Amino acid sequence: MKHIVILTTGGTIAMKQDPVSGGLVPAVSGDDLIQAVPALKEVARVEVHEFSNVPSGHVTPEMMCDLAQTIDAYADRPDVDGVTVTHGTDTMEETAYVLSLLCRTEKPVTITGAMRGASEMGYDGPANILAAVRVAACDAAAGRRCLLVLNDEIHAAAEVTKMHTVSCSTFASPGWGPVGHVYYNGVVFRRACENLRRIVTDHLDTDVELIKVTAGMSDLFFRAAADKPVHGLVVEAVGCGNVPPTALKGIEYVRSKGIPVVLASRVPEGKVVPVYGYLGSAGYMKPLDLIHADEINGQKARLKLMAALSLTKDSEELRRFFQDDVL
Repeated sequence: MKHIVILTTGGTIAMKQDPVSGGLVPAVSGDDLIQAVPALKEVARVEVHEFSNVPSGHVTPEMMCDLAQTIDAYADRPDVDGVTVTHGTDTMEETAYVLSLLCRTEKPVTITGAMRGASEMGYDGPANILAAVRVAACDAAAGRRCLLVLNDEIHAAAEVTKMHTVSCSTFASPGWGPVGHVYYNGVVFRRACENLRRIVTDHLDTDVELIKVTAGMSDLFFRAAADKPVHGLVVEAVGCGNVPPTALKGIEYVRSKGIPVVLASRVPEGKVVPVYGYLGSAGYMKPLDLIHADEINGQKARLKLMAALSLTKDSEELRRFFQDDVL
């Protein structure tokens, strides 16, 4: 029987209703979580460690990096076959992405959580933990980097995003769909996770900001970022990588300071493409030497830039981290 380490970090899966505040608050320990899933003993031998117990909105990039190193430390043990992480869903896709980038291990790594608290009707935590451990104990999951498992679907970290504020089927991979599914009697993969590349670093340069472009926005936030100055900036543009003329002025100002800028899109499907040549389009901005984020969204592009900047400040080397690379 496979030996799976479960690292708990908190989130809704570890929350209960608080009679004072009237809302969900952290209240469930890692051991309590696992005791609520008796069927685990039929799937794997599990070892539980509490990494943290916080809402996922409190998880920082530094914590994500520490979690990646913790996973590698456990995975280095010859008796460990895989690792499962429990996590809040609000930033789960970001943590999953950092784990895919930074974890050295080729052993299966899965991440899961819940959309309903432990005191609510229809609590989905136990079923999601069971499914995530099933995947972590599956030989076919090896070498696929971190996989997000929720609602019996398996998603690649680079593709998945949260699509609904409260639905139990909140996660989806726009344009591609899940890489596999979990059944009561096994795990099925139907496609590979493409272009899996890691960034070998033990820290992140966290002084990177993300600005989302909106119609008619000013250059205020761009100038504030440049004047700080940040070490890098991600711009989540409209369409296939286009911005209003006023935002263009801001991007020009940021680049005049020598700050690298990654151009992503706020559209859920598709990649940045310099198909247009008008003022503010991705094609028009070619002389600014922007880095295109390919298909990853703004929040993941920010984390990738943090990892890349921890290794180099050279613009061409930074670009290579993003070229033709979905991860």
